[in-house]
Amino acid sequence: MIQIDSACQTLFSAVGLFDWVDSLDGEIYRVGTGRVTLRFEHDGQAFFLKRHTGVGWREIFKELLQGRLPILGAMNEWRALERLRAINVPSLQPVACGEQGWNPATKKSFLITRELEDTISLEELVLNWRNLDNFALIKRRMIRQVAMLARRIHSHGLNHRDMYICHLHIKKSWLSNPESDPVLFVIDLHRAQIRSKVPVRWLVKDIASLYFSSMDAGLTHRDYLRFVKQYCRQSLRDALNTKRQFWFAVQRRAKCLYAAHSKPSDKSENTEHRAA
Repeated sequence: MIQIDSACQTLFSAVGLFDWVDSLDGEIYRVGTGRVTLRFEHDGQAFFLKRHTGVGWREIFKELLQGRLPILGAMNEWRALERLRAINVPSLQPVACGEQGWNPATKKSFLITRELEDTISLEELVLNWRNLDNFALIKRRMIRQVAMLARRIHSHGLNHRDMYICHLHIKKSWLSNPESDPVLFVIDLHRAQIRSKVPVRWLVKDIASLYFSSMDAGLTHRDYLRFVKQYCRQSLRDALNTKRQFWFAVQRRAKCLYAAHSKPSDKSENTEHRAA
């Protein structure tokens, strides 16, 4: 099965696409269990390819024993990108997706998306953002937009599962003129889940992931309260009173993540911050 976005059917043909993807070389960005992500150029344009070769039965059983449905290929991310497009949340533009095989442990699949141009991740941004001329304004607008983004995707039944600030991007050009709200792009939805309503445990995980990954960004207690108020769309008093246990759970999980990733042996790990 192969799907090609209607806007890209002149760039890619379904005929022979699987063989072409298998032989494609490019700049490798990430290697994970049963998948590799690489950048390539085609017809003068830049794209990213996620090529899945199967996770194996061991990974499948591990996920099932932990009460999670295993992610078996690229189709899950394609569906998540389609859902984001339907609710007007900026993300990667899906170009083509394919799936081949019946064995869940060895099923092959791929996802091609357009490259995000002229963007920077929030993880990169916060490294030196206190040196920016409009730091206070940039920080307030960023907090507001991240909270609104999280609320929007959650209210439409989608949770990210890896919602760290490294997976949120903005246009670099916005930093020179931050008078308007920034446009946030969500990426890396490989493990996203879609339902009619997101269970509380997964809401906690997403928000705790944002909290944990922003702990070294120089945010104040007041900044975090701004996020709470915007995410809940209530007065701060009501948000803290009616959802007290939720925010306790978020704080507890975020602090556990921070403690785990602050160990000296973890310093060299990449920024994907993988958790349950």
